[in-house]
Amino acid sequence: MKKSIRIFTAAISLLALASCSSADSLSDEAEFENMLNSVVKIDVWETVQEDGGNNISRAIGSGVIMDSDGTILTNAHVANMYTTKIVITLTNLEKVGAKFVGWDHWTDLAVIRMDTEDLKKRGIKFSHAKFGDSNKLKLGETVYAAGTPHGFARTLTHGIVSNTKRFFEGTLLGERGYETGNFNTWIQTDAAINPGNSGGPLALKNGDVVGINTRSYIASNNLGFSVPSSVAKTVMEKIVKHGKVDRSYIGISPAPLQDMEKFFEIDANTGMLVKNVDAGSPVATAGILPGDIILKINGKDIDGRFPEQIPDIMNSIALLPIGSNVDLECVRNGKIFKKTVKTELLESRIGREFLFEKWGVGVREITKPFAREEKIPTDLKLIVIGVKYNFPFNLANIEKGDVIVSVNRQKISSIEDLEKIYEKYSDEKILLEIFRSGDISFHVVYPSKEK
Repeated sequence: MKKSIRIFTAAISLLALASCSSADSLSDEAEFENMLNSVVKIDVWETVQEDGGNNISRAIGSGVIMDSDGTILTNAHVANMYTTKIVITLTNLEKVGAKFVGWDHWTDLAVIRMDTEDLKKRGIKFSHAKFGDSNKLKLGETVYAAGTPHGFARTLTHGIVSNTKRFFEGTLLGERGYETGNFNTWIQTDAAINPGNSGGPLALKNGDVVGINTRSYIASNNLGFSVPSSVAKTVMEKIVKHGKVDRSYIGISPAPLQDMEKFFEIDANTGMLVKNVDAGSPVATAGILPGDIILKINGKDIDGRFPEQIPDIMNSIALLPIGSNVDLECVRNGKIFKKTVKTELLESRIGREFLFEKWGVGVREITKPFAREEKIPTDLKLIVIGVKYNFPFNLANIEKGDVIVSVNRQKISSIEDLEKIYEKYSDEKILLEIFRSGDISFHVVYPSKEK
């Protein structure tokens, strides 16, 4: 396989991933040293699909050990579902393997766990840090960021809290195009943020971890951003327990009402503007339209006047049980009306990826958001994301963006359906039905030995 080495520098919108920090005067030197000893370097290898084949990409990030079980909190763009190998370097420079536990791309957080049995056999001990309360942070408070910028272990910088609720408008795109940042604001700091520090802790002088360093602003030296510990702690607990974080969805894209209240004839600090409604979503089915103002959610007044208030409102919906009823009180053209919608599971527009080597094709699951966005019929479930030159699918004139309808006249309704077909017919001729630009076409795919 072709191999490449990289340090995380990918941008999210105008934001570059990573982070780091340094020390000032310490009030509790022992606790602070314990936090530093909990910071690790993370080397990861992950599978990257390209033109119908797999490449192995290597990257470097940071993390922080958060319990005695060797649970490490880091960023989702450091470790994720595509990661195939993880090696941890402790503060004493000893190395140990680790396993991926789960990730949450919506907050750019992930959990991995060290092989503590191996450490025990080798007589190697490790420290773990503890969470602080990010809700108590104040502007100007000194914070420290620790990590491994550009692979330099045990690096510390320091700065102040520049903003406790920084908001970035629009959906940010993270690892492989997955959405992030919809359900939280960010801690902004002027502590130095550098590639390779992604996943390291932002801590107070007593060693309490108040954030997970995630990104910096491109072409700046003093704009770093961290996921607040109030978010990170909850996400870590859910991943440890369930391996993932499920959220509820109703289909609203919101917008702040600042400076528009008089045009909608409502009082200031009242309601949240519906900017867009996803086709086929619960709110679309209920008849809610762009331009409506949501005044109450489950009987509770909401205030979405400013952009910084939007994530908390959306998170209040996301935290509801999936399949639960949500009562919405809205206003349209001065008339108040009520609607009840049932939440669905929040899905990314990016589905799981799979490779079928003998055919020379990579496919991705089609999620509901992606199907709505691309106007793909909802009963179609797999899209071609790469075709290897001179392999069967390429020779059958299958292209990137084609949607698989059936194989040998058998409907393909899931990745499991295609895997069964592949296992049975990968060395035989097959008839492939394709949906492309609104049209259906049929292609005969010959096995490699018949080329």
